[in-house]
Amino acid sequence: MPNRLRDASSPYLQQHADNPVDWQEWGPEAFEEATRRQVPVFLSIGYAACHWCHVMAHESFEDPMIAEQLGRDFVSIKVDREERPDIDAVYMIATQALTGSGGWPMTCFLTPAGEPFYCGTYFPPAPRHGLPSFGQLLAAITDAWRDRREQVAGAAVEITARIAAAGAPSRDGRAEGSAVDQEQLAAAVRSLAGQYDSRSGGFGGAPKFPPSTVLEFLLRHHARTGDLEALAMTAGTLEAMARGGIYDQLGGGFARYSVDGGWVVPHFEKMLYDNALLLRVYLHWWRSTGVPLARRVVEATARFLVDELRTAEGGFASALDADTPVDGYGVEGATYVWTRAELVDVLGSDDGAWAADVYEVTSGGTFEHGASTLQLRSDPADVARLARVRTVLLAARTRRPQPARDDKVVAAWNGLAITALAEAGALLDEPGWTEAALAAADLLVARHLHPGGLRRVSRDGVPGRADGVLEDYACVAEAFLTLFALTGESTWFDLGGSLLADVLARFTDADGAFFDTAADAERLVARPRDIADGPTPAGQSAAAGALLAYAAYTGSSEHRQAAENAVGSALTIADRAPRAAGWGLAVAEALLAGPVEVALVGAADDPALDRLRRVALAAASPGLALAVGSGGETDPVVPLLADRPMVDGRATAYVCRGFVCDAPTTDPAVLERLLG
Repeated sequence: MPNRLRDASSPYLQQHADNPVDWQEWGPEAFEEATRRQVPVFLSIGYAACHWCHVMAHESFEDPMIAEQLGRDFVSIKVDREERPDIDAVYMIATQALTGSGGWPMTCFLTPAGEPFYCGTYFPPAPRHGLPSFGQLLAAITDAWRDRREQVAGAAVEITARIAAAGAPSRDGRAEGSAVDQEQLAAAVRSLAGQYDSRSGGFGGAPKFPPSTVLEFLLRHHARTGDLEALAMTAGTLEAMARGGIYDQLGGGFARYSVDGGWVVPHFEKMLYDNALLLRVYLHWWRSTGVPLARRVVEATARFLVDELRTAEGGFASALDADTPVDGYGVEGATYVWTRAELVDVLGSDDGAWAADVYEVTSGGTFEHGASTLQLRSDPADVARLARVRTVLLAARTRRPQPARDDKVVAAWNGLAITALAEAGALLDEPGWTEAALAAADLLVARHLHPGGLRRVSRDGVPGRADGVLEDYACVAEAFLTLFALTGESTWFDLGGSLLADVLARFTDADGAFFDTAADAERLVARPRDIADGPTPAGQSAAAGALLAYAAYTGSSEHRQAAENAVGSALTIADRAPRAAGWGLAVAEALLAGPVEVALVGAADDPALDRLRRVALAAASPGLALAVGSGGETDPVVPLLADRPMVDGRATAYVCRGFVCDAPTTDPAVLERLLG
């Protein structure tokens, strides 16, 4: 019989709807039941594409004896971390405090008041590697709750206090307005150079995650200073990833991370946020260098987003699963890996042997059971043959079982995708990508925006109940401002400004930094605030970037000051951990470099205006703000367009830096020099 998750909107929760465990969604009813029965809460947090979440579900949550134990002694709550990042953040702090690390599935035991007293991650069905079995753990927790309740209560109070302390602001004595200096950014580059893997790219050892936000910082630092070491680390990492197994050599797109240090064997889930951020980084690498590999990856990754992650409603799905269903079980990598024999079977003996050599498919295999991931460590001379082989292999792969898709639409991640696709579409003259970005933005407006703010998720066009967190407001605001810059449509500017007004009114603390949840959001045991950038920009640094862009368009000192305060807060960790401050450092580069304000005026269908726009988009300055208008507005949507007439009736560009403006020009070559 289905449990109480059968009506959940989350694909992850629905994966557990047929478990014998009597799961409940997070909500007051579950905690009221725990209070009434005087039993602890078992909280399990994961996400739909998580391999080890699937493993623990199969081993433990499908076990009737475990289900009976949970039903008798606990109230069991299942949470999708992607739908409720605020809950995940609070209990991740507790898990890391108690174990020294964190991950998913996350396993927490709470008092009926929601206070954690024991946390961990994966637990096996039988004792293994020093871990108790999950059944043994449940028995031990039950004994402690029954016989040592005072100890449990004391631990819960102590851990909850640590969670609250972790969310307290820390500015390390930084004064407002002095958050960023050039030496701090140069020092971050030197620190990253000390951690750089000169052989395989990336930073540190295995497992290796795409350092998307760090690479964006390094590219912006190079653009502002000309630092060749920053560019070399970026190029080395981006090329190594694009040629390794973490990149889908047939279908495009990147997997979540590499289990080894050489990007050979990925953890096969493909996340929207990784691919959106990497699309933008590869685009900026191409813009800075013109490297053909960079453009090739941009084109393939954009196609992956549009072809495989776009939903029927026009948004972008969250992820493709790490596992492929084979004979009723999830098998990691089954869709993607090949043996030499399989290549010969699909391609014939000559092309099969050639493809095995080109793609590093070895006789012993680089993955499991003699199979290999596909790598392309160098481009073969016969480009046409490679294209033909890739087409045949991709067609054959589509006939294999495919990984499941988590098709919920997350506001923040769609914001990242909109920004990347809109930029790429404009810069590479691919209007289909821009149209896809606009369709996703239309969905966010129609289904995620409501009078009380922004919804975090939707699925099948139906908005979920969870409120947006800071990263949702910030990433969507930046996406809307990007669309305004590229289309000139004032609606996008107004929508972005409205979201940022909410950020300033509902998320700000007394010190000018930001909480991750709004002041009127659900009250948890602590109000989360995470300033560290992870696989996505932290809400703090994402908000700083969006506020800075809005300030450049409007001249608003309030928004610029808020951006500086947020950057100052985000950079408190940059000196000791620059890899955890990549987006904060990237926004700091924009603060130092800008604003470089470019106003373009002319008829919307004038090819001359389009030529000027392409020159502006090709400029690499991290502080650039672009606005497009007709030149005849008496009341322009942004002050940047005020008093900007066309010169001699021709499309015209105005460039201003620090309240000083150059003479207007109608010549793209002159504009290129002004922005160089």
